[in-house]
Amino acid sequence: MKQDLLFPELSYKIVGAAFDVFNKIGGGHKEIIYHKALAIAFTNAGLNFKEEFYGPLKFDHVTIGKKFFDFFVEDKIIIEIKSADRFVRDNFVQILDYLNSKQIKLGLLIAFGRTEVKYKRILNIDLLNKEKQNVINGITN
Repeated sequence: MKQDLLFPELSYKIVGAAFDVFNKIGGGHKEIIYHKALAIAFTNAGLNFKEEFYGPLKFDHVTIGKKFFDFFVEDKIIIEIKSADRFVRDNFVQILDYLNSKQIKLGLLIAFGRTEVKYKRILNIDLLNKEKQNVINGITN
């Protein structure tokens, strides 16, 4: 594993759980089926997670909307799952929106297709660059 990856061991466990689900139940199911199976796989892998994690959208300290992430694992990685053969632009927009709204560094998009499972690591580049700049400037949170 590359050492410059963000949360490599945790990502490996999450992706491993997704492949375990796919290998056991196969493709072609609705998203809710994969969601339920993945929750079991996360539990079996000893991962701490929240399902359908609520994230309020605020403006001037007033909640103006709400978002529900499929999973929030170890308070570090947002997981968004899809029952699809490929990712579409809206999937990336959705998870980037989640990452920005909760100020989370990493998200994983996981697509359970008919014949395979795919995943993409999505980084919150703006947050990472801001943290890097703060380190350069000697600013701590």
